[in-house]
Amino acid sequence: MSSHVSAERRAAFEARLAREGFGDLEVKSIAPNVINTAHAHPYDVLALVLAGEATLDCGDGPRTYRPGDVVDVAAGVVHTEHYGPDGYTFLVGRRHRDP
Repeated sequence: MSSHVSAERRAAFEARLAREGFGDLEVKSIAPNVINTAHAHPYDVLALVLAGEATLDCGDGPRTYRPGDVVDVAAGVVHTEHYGPDGYTFLVGRRHRDP
């Protein structure tokens, strides 16, 4: 699965991650049609969709994210994830909150 996001867009997103205190950067790929049931993370998530699509529901109705979109899920927010038929590749950063 190739990236559908320009190098400039990706660089700007990486600069945003650094500016806003997100670390643990990685590119992840999820297989097609995976469904993650309701869960939450103990850290904030900020991700740039590189390829494929995912539909997340954070309690306010489902929203589908495609290449170039930014996914922002705050720590502790319960959400579901449904990945599209072509899978999902994204650049993600995590921001751990102080206890």
